[in-house]
Amino acid sequence: MSLHRTALVLMVPLTAMVFLSTGCASSIAKMSVDGMKPIMVDMRTAANRNPDVALVRDAMPAMLVQMDGFIRVSPENRYLLTSAAEANMGYAFLFVEDTDKARAEQLYAKARDYALRNLRLNRTFSDAWDQDDLDVFIHALKTIHKRDIKALYLMANSSLLWTGVTRSGESRALKDLPRIEAMMDRLYELDETFYYGGIHAMLGVYNCARPEMFGGRPEEARGHFQEAFEISGSRYLLWKFLYAKYYAVAVKDRELFAVTLNGILEAPDDILPDEAFANAAVKLKARELLLRTDEYFP
Repeated sequence: MSLHRTALVLMVPLTAMVFLSTGCASSIAKMSVDGMKPIMVDMRTAANRNPDVALVRDAMPAMLVQMDGFIRVSPENRYLLTSAAEANMGYAFLFVEDTDKARAEQLYAKARDYALRNLRLNRTFSDAWDQDDLDVFIHALKTIHKRDIKALYLMANSSLLWTGVTRSGESRALKDLPRIEAMMDRLYELDETFYYGGIHAMLGVYNCARPEMFGGRPEEARGHFQEAFEISGSRYLLWKFLYAKYYAVAVKDRELFAVTLNGILEAPDDILPDEAFANAAVKLKARELLLRTDEYFP
């Protein structure tokens, strides 16, 4: 589950704040927000390369609220919608889920809904989403092309994460699984290397999270994780973390669990400079997971 590039810190130009706070014409405010994309991209890159987890983590809640406001001004801005989906999903996974599943459920739902809003800008997809016919939905997915692969990836990923923590929407979670599977199939068709091989990591988790009697396939999951490692050069540490948490636990391999997590902790800090924040945050999660070894292997 990827993550994902989760750290997005946006610097708001003074002019944009003036437009938003003084009630100037909405069209002018929208032009201002839409024109900020180059700044947002540069700030996102800078945040992703920052290994100071506490600094970026503490900045993220304000940034999430800020992006909500930008989307109100420019509700069909594809970049903002995917960025907000990614940020809400990443923040929930890295910093919320382990301690507050109810809040994580809300953040994953928000991420899913932002990604869906992006995808629904495709009329064929939007019409199919409103129907109960799975075949119609699968056909509509063919109209999702590589331009929108990130939105589809975030939609599938945040939906899976939501199903993993939800208690209030269990019936919907079960109903959504066939559509999630169809989205994962389309992602695999579009580009299996996207996001450091993220679709393979997603399929690895999916095939481990369910018991074998309910369709879980741990050996197939292992193959997908190996593909994710190869595509990422084993430099994106989240895939190792998921391998330990899901595959090693599913096959009851305590030694693999420990070796994989310790491997994360021993990885060089500069193993993937463009994802310094994500890798540093995953190291913290790996350390916490190691302390809970006896919970997973009683």
